[in-house]
Amino acid sequence: MVFLFLADGFEIIEALAPVDMLRRAKLDVKTVGVTGKTVKSSCGVEVIADITIDEFVYDHVDAVILPGGMPGTLNLENNEIVQSAVDKAVRDNALVCAICAAPSILGHKGLLNGKNAIAFPGFEKDLLGAEISAEHVVADGNFITAKGAGVATEFGLKIVEMLTDRETADNIKDTIQCR
Repeated sequence: MVFLFLADGFEIIEALAPVDMLRRAKLDVKTVGVTGKTVKSSCGVEVIADITIDEFVYDHVDAVILPGGMPGTLNLENNEIVQSAVDKAVRDNALVCAICAAPSILGHKGLLNGKNAIAFPGFEKDLLGAEISAEHVVADGNFITAKGAGVATEFGLKIVEMLTDRETADNIKDTIQCR
């Protein structure tokens, strides 16, 4: 199971593009409303989460995904259950994926030390100990980080690739007419 955490102030494209790619790959993914069942994006669009944080149970986790946006990233970082899910995913060698400002959450925890990573410009300083990549989407071990909304589809496709295979990701890329 893949869990994508949504908190008020999340960046809508960074959350929903990966969900779309994962569902096209027929992967089990649930959105988790950290700040309620209905979560308001940074641009004011409201999304109904599949489950609330109170319903979230860490079990059979293949990946956790943290979309960026402000104050969404801060709301994710300040949630103990999200923090615990990230810690357990690391312990279990599940994928830990973050885009835009959200890689700062991983950096603050020291999880990117010695890893190649990227974040939205200005957040690189928060990727403590990471080697800052020039790429827009970076996979290093079980961590996937990405620069921002403009590469959200590519970010989602990289998650699909890591959870399935390159062929599945490429087939989805072709069907959505992605360059």
